[in-house]
Amino acid sequence: MNFSKRNNTLFIDKEALSTLAIVQEGLLYPVTGLMGEKEAKEVDETKTYKGMPMPFSLILAPKGRVNEKKIANFKKGDIVSLICEGELVGELEVEETFKIDPIKRIKHIYATTDKNHPAVTRALNRLGEWAVSGKYKVEYDLVKNNLNIVRDKIKETNAKKISGIMLGANPLNRAHERIIRQALDNTDLLIIFLIKPFTTEGLDYDIRKNTLDIFLDNFLPKNRVLVVPFENSYIFAGYNELVLDATLAKNYGCTRLIVGKNHRALGALYSENKINTVFDTFEDIDIKVTIFDEYVYCNQCKTLVNTNTCPHGQHHHIHYHYKPLMELITNGIVPPTILVRKEISAHIIASLFKNRFKNLQETCDMIFPGSGLLEETSEEDFYIKLVKLYQTTSLT
Repeated sequence: MNFSKRNNTLFIDKEALSTLAIVQEGLLYPVTGLMGEKEAKEVDETKTYKGMPMPFSLILAPKGRVNEKKIANFKKGDIVSLICEGELVGELEVEETFKIDPIKRIKHIYATTDKNHPAVTRALNRLGEWAVSGKYKVEYDLVKNNLNIVRDKIKETNAKKISGIMLGANPLNRAHERIIRQALDNTDLLIIFLIKPFTTEGLDYDIRKNTLDIFLDNFLPKNRVLVVPFENSYIFAGYNELVLDATLAKNYGCTRLIVGKNHRALGALYSENKINTVFDTFEDIDIKVTIFDEYVYCNQCKTLVNTNTCPHGQHHHIHYHYKPLMELITNGIVPPTILVRKEISAHIIASLFKNRFKNLQETCDMIFPGSGLLEETSEEDFYIKLVKLYQTTSLT
């Protein structure tokens, strides 16, 4: 991309760049560009755009005194170079500049302005008071490559029924596995959009991707599942998250979106003898949405069950909650296998606690039975073997 020092410059972060690329590639269609002031206000009021659900406007308003001063002085027709982390990533031709109220925008996105909400605080720290609109072009390979990979896979498999699921896999647990298997029952191709946030919370993306690969390679028909990274920028949050998820999945080529009943953004409530959700507010969204029941482990049924079919009370149920699982893992404790598959736990713990043993091989040789041959044991193998010993029952 050519860059002229005579161009104006605007500094954006990776989150803004990712969002601009998603819009540019048509993944939030019918939105195909930045909105001007009149258009943005209309979308914020009507929650629709060109007859389709759109919970809030798509604008570019980067924070920073330098940015805001520059935007305030841009003129129609100006060519602006977009800079991210010191690199030229795109170009924008100014059509319009206008002031916005960051607090009102936060309210439209998250339905709250409570600064105790971490997403609200993050958004306020990166949202300025001046917005700029106009035609733009950005270069961001991740989004373009994802789209090409998905399209090639659909063509290769000639898939007609294509399901999508947004998954954190933080960590990948038995309930996730059951939902993935259930989704495969009635689909030609399952696309797992593995969430890749712009925060440092939870497990690193690479660890979570590796655990999914372990599961797919060993326990699923791999040719029917595709995993792609999904950078869920600040717009994919709050009570509007699922509407945008559905729009994105549809534009990737999915015919169905899989959602768990306990998803925080679903807004599920029971009235008039049926489940009502956020999707009832946006009935025109052109994708089938399947809501899966919550899965738990029942200590009476001795297996994984969904809460609608198990006759036992909640006091018999073990839930697959993120916080306690992460508490165990970050303290180096292997979760019970009814919660997380041993191969998954072993990979995560070995990745987080590298070289924690002074003499791993000696410990293995003294604890585990062998084949009579010299065997070198990795830390990952060690945890798998350890779990197998935990499952020994004759002395309990």
